[in-house]
Amino acid sequence: MKTTDTEILICPGFKGAPEDHWQTRWEKNLSAARRVPMGDWHKPVFEDWKANLISEVDKAEKPVVLVGHSLGCQVIVQAAPEFKKPVIGAFMVAPPDVANPDIRPRHLLTFGPAPTDPLPFPSIVIASRNDDFCSFETAGDMANAWGSLLLDAGESGHINAESGHGPWPEGLMIFSKFMNQLKAPEEFGRNERN
Repeated sequence: MKTTDTEILICPGFKGAPEDHWQTRWEKNLSAARRVPMGDWHKPVFEDWKANLISEVDKAEKPVVLVGHSLGCQVIVQAAPEFKKPVIGAFMVAPPDVANPDIRPRHLLTFGPAPTDPLPFPSIVIASRNDDFCSFETAGDMANAWGSLLLDAGESGHINAESGHGPWPEGLMIFSKFMNQLKAPEEFGRNERN
């Protein structure tokens, strides 16, 4: 599916996505992309972030593809059952373990535990083997529960600008391949849920 036939909603995590983050770069370079105003980036409130994502999806005029990083991934999974407009895929990078009592800051625990129901749309989880916010094994368990394809990013940290993933061309190539495999709903309006 072409990116121009979709609305690509960028869902950053805790502290947002600064200028050199791959999500911000993708947002600037993909004409169909826009950032979801999740709420307070530095003191995230789960209910606000979830409600804001649902609102943005439900305003969409084209099929939606979600691009989440870190805490944004957990919001996607938590909000998925409540979307009224068609979401045709989710590309999720470095989901944190929001059930780990050692996670810092501790208020990130309010975003967990991660749901264990399969997502109602195709999805990919890209996880690192040395992410301080989630073990690779836990990311694999989440991906398995969600019915997501798990991709091993090796030792890539939290897959953000701090870990050297500013432009992240490899991620963009994976995203392009993912987009090519997505199918459009037969008719956008007819597939809306009541």
